[in-house]
Amino acid sequence: MTVAGIISAIVVGLIIGALGRLVVPGKQNIPIWLTIIIGIVAALIGTAIARGAGWADTDGVDWIEILIQVVLAAIGVYAVAGLWGRRRVS
Repeated sequence: MTVAGIISAIVVGLIIGALGRLVVPGKQNIPIWLTIIIGIVAALIGTAIARGAGWADTDGVDWIEILIQVVLAAIGVYAVAGLWGRRRVS
């Protein structure tokens, strides 16, 4: 993976994570770096699902792939926000 690939993964992760965070209702008390990581993971898994189903190679924008990524990011943000909120600092 090149430096450009890493930077683009971070940018895509930020966008997908932010969109996933917007979809989840209420306030999520998780840091932005965790949102980015969730977005990167959701983008990678969403791309794998879309490619496996044959939806990733279209002539235009891959809307189904983006939808899958955002839904996965929303699920990830919701799950992590629930776990992060239960965390107690002593």
